[in-house]
Amino acid sequence: MCKDCDQYDLHYAPGGGVSRRHVLDRLAMGGLAALLSALPDAARAMENDVDTLRIGYLPITDATPLLLAHAKGYFEEEGLKVAKPELIRGWAPLIEGFAAGRFNVVHLLKPTALWLRYGGHVPVKVVAWAHTNGSALVVQGDGGVKSFADLAGKQLAVPFWYSTHNIVLQYALRKSGLTPVIKPQDATLGPKEVNLQILQPPDMPPALAARKIDGYIVAEPFNALGELNASARVLRFTGDIWKNHPCCVVSILQPLIEKRPEWTQKVVNAIVRAEVYASQNKEEVAKLLSRDGLGYLPAPAKVVTRAITGYAQEPAYKDIIRHADWGNGRIDFQPWPYPSATRLIVQQLKDTKIEGDRVFLDKLDPDFVTKDLVDYAFVKQALARYPDWRRDRSVASGDPFSRQEIIAL
Repeated sequence: MCKDCDQYDLHYAPGGGVSRRHVLDRLAMGGLAALLSALPDAARAMENDVDTLRIGYLPITDATPLLLAHAKGYFEEEGLKVAKPELIRGWAPLIEGFAAGRFNVVHLLKPTALWLRYGGHVPVKVVAWAHTNGSALVVQGDGGVKSFADLAGKQLAVPFWYSTHNIVLQYALRKSGLTPVIKPQDATLGPKEVNLQILQPPDMPPALAARKIDGYIVAEPFNALGELNASARVLRFTGDIWKNHPCCVVSILQPLIEKRPEWTQKVVNAIVRAEVYASQNKEEVAKLLSRDGLGYLPAPAKVVTRAITGYAQEPAYKDIIRHADWGNGRIDFQPWPYPSATRLIVQQLKDTKIEGDRVFLDKLDPDFVTKDLVDYAFVKQALARYPDWRRDRSVASGDPFSRQEIIAL
């Protein structure tokens, strides 16, 4: 089995199938309205202790800016009162806590933020990107899968239907002549079908090690953890398919932003400062966040370091990185939320298989979402304060605030 996986308090039970706890299925399959009806009104929740910054995060490198800003004291230097970030082990409880006001700043999968705002009427706003790239598709090391075409008939796990992972994976499968499907795990698959299921990120490496799934696509450090401790092999990095894509984004509820704009600006200032530092000091940051450092992430330093720094220089990746000329890293850190990426997410979601009620997607106008989902004012002011953000390799050349999306298998 996967060494170090027990550090994540996993919910996977060998021999008992794959657990789907924390109401993740109910959320993903359209139970959002029922869940939210039991929560306090978001606007009222904001009345409780709004002065204290309360961060919720999953134990993934996507949360790096939030965790680093706390570790370095950047929030306090902005004059903010901040509680210790709270580690949450699944997307559903993080979403629930955020919508209920338990957390007032979180990182969310960008498509999840979109789903919450337009599918669940949760007034979430994206105030910055947390990172770019930072995910991969890994498969059984000895399973014979050498390309996407070899995934026919396989069982793959994604962390959430509304995720960049699901979008990129299904794009790659379609481009490879395969059909993504969502069926029971014991269902018979067609010769060109690939079955998808949801697993929480910590459940993925042990499920792969137990051969309950053939592969998974997820954020780091679970790909590095799978490589080092669960006999997994990286098939492709997501940033090598969609150049410098967003994954997790910094999110705050709109009522709080409107009530406390100065507070919001200070929060974003600290996060942007942390992203600049993370971009320029990746190895140091990896060790600091690991369980061998300050323990924000349960993985050891060697795993987190590989997850943050191991890319084109690694001999093992020489044949799997198809677009080395893109010049991106395994994960990069820049906070500007490119409007073009939001537009592409909306367009791609319309062609992506998702369980549950998705009628709202058919009505979404990409240009409207680009303007409505993201608040650009706070991050732009913070970027002016920390101009070194432009030095990150994922920032577009020329006009740093505009780019053309590149997605290619």
